Amino acid sequence: MTRIFKQLLADRGLDKSFLHPKYDGLFDPFLMLGMSKAVDRIEKARDAGEKIIIYGDYDADGVTASTVCQNALTGFGCSDVEIMLPNRFTDGYGLNEPAIAEIIKRGATLVVTVDCGSGSGEVIEKLREQGVDTIVTDHHEIPKVPEKAVAVINPKRRDEKYGLNMAGVGVAFTLARALNMRKNGGKCDGQEKWLLDMVALGTVCDSMVLRDENRIMVYYGMIVLGKTRRKGVQELAKKAKCHLEKLTTHGIGFQLGPRINAAGRMKSAEVALDLMLTDSRAEAIRLADELEELNQERREAQDKAVKEVDGSFGDEPVIVAKGKWHEGIVGIVAGRLTEIYKRPAFALTTLEKGILKGSGRSFGEFSLAEALQHCPKNLQLSGGGHAGACGLSFPAEKLDDFKKAMTKYYLSLNLKDQERFLRSKSDVAVENLGELTEELYDEICQLEPFGLGNEEPIFEFVGRVSGRRVLKEKHLSLTVSDGAHEMRLMSFYAPEEQMAVETGDRVKVQFTLSKNEWGGNVRIEGMIISLEVIEKI
Repeated sequence: MTRIFKQLLADRGLDKSFLHPKYDGLFDPFLMLGMSKAVDRIEKARDAGEKIIIYGDYDADGVTASTVCQNALTGFGCSDVEIMLPNRFTDGYGLNEPAIAEIIKRGATLVVTVDCGSGSGEVIEKLREQGVDTIVTDHHEIPKVPEKAVAVINPKRRDEKYGLNMAGVGVAFTLARALNMRKNGGKCDGQEKWLLDMVALGTVCDSMVLRDENRIMVYYGMIVLGKTRRKGVQELAKKAKCHLEKLTTHGIGFQLGPRINAAGRMKSAEVALDLMLTDSRAEAIRLADELEELNQERREAQDKAVKEVDGSFGDEPVIVAKGKWHEGIVGIVAGRLTEIYKRPAFALTTLEKGILKGSGRSFGEFSLAEALQHCPKNLQLSGGGHAGACGLSFPAEKLDDFKKAMTKYYLSLNLKDQERFLRSKSDVAVENLGELTEELYDEICQLEPFGLGNEEPIFEFVGRVSGRRVLKEKHLSLTVSDGAHEMRLMSFYAPEEQMAVETGDRVKVQFTLSKNEWGGNVRIEGMIISLEVIEKI
């Protein structure tokens, strides 16, 4: 084991068991509150041939969770199972009142929610009055457990001892394991592992902390993705130019995930759901093509929206931008504004009847959920979320009042140096570039899957630039030297300040390791995270 890798493990408090997690390290699903009641009710529905509706969400977590639940219920022997996904534009998030009539119309007597339902107590009660039972599986905040639900399986329950921060698809998979155990006399038969491809996709796309249960599920999920039987995932990967057998969490987050999410953002999540469920190669190709088109449409719409923002925010601590934008991209626009201006940001679009609807993104110590709660009632604001992201709407004539309320609340907190939360933290300071070997790279790969709570190691180096090239007028290739060794560093779509670096400059650079294999040769390179000139030539 190399010196640097030993240092990384020690600094992160990790041991060999973290590098090679055991699948049987997953906890007994029946230890979760509500699980036994949920399985009992599903078993009753199976035996009676009841119609079951799975009610999900329109993002990647909701789509994958719905797929897992459908596969699990049919595998358990339930013969009449349908999925309902809300439409972002007409229904909004979660199990809501308009869904009641459709559920009744379809003749369902049992609803199983995935990735939603924790805040739908009134709807669940009304369904109960109509003779429809509800099982909630969710992972969102749950201030009050819906009393009329048959069972509520949510790791965020205040009375839940196993308070694991799983994605909605992780909770759905835990139910799937419980069903598999019930079917097979108390022990899983292993067939449930084929669902882990969906668990990996949904967990990574929902930015869950990749420790404990999540690490185990995603670790094995990446293996299953490499062997997935789902024709839709295979065709989606081809469109994204991904090799499933070599897929990383970066590939999920930046290549597959945006395409899955594009369905719910730009049209309907049904497109992505159908892709996950289809057994037809021709249908998979058609749906993957449609997702590719929707993702391109999404990318063009968000780029256009960001360019339309005039940037005249002055010293406003919270950015509030408004435009006539596609409703499905406002969250991405808010995120881009936060990234560019390093301030919390809201992106609002104008709807009919003079309503502004949008999303917020934040970081550090400024909680959007708390900020919305501090808005005066005369704003007629509706919405919610958590510290880092939220959705909201209010009358357009209240825009100035909303801006003032956000500024007032931000200043009342007296926050200091919030940009520190956006700065990358180095794991290892390197003086000898010769230590960055292929052996070290292979060791670091054992830490995969990377994500929140298990970030890819960042190296920091101070030295001279001994070579510089610009590729295709937008990518920067630098060679840095410690005096005895050289190393190539790449920055794709490099910003202007990086392009200004010249040969001979002394720089401080942060980077991650990558392997370049070409023509039978292997070279360890770096991907630039940040670059600072500390001495010009």
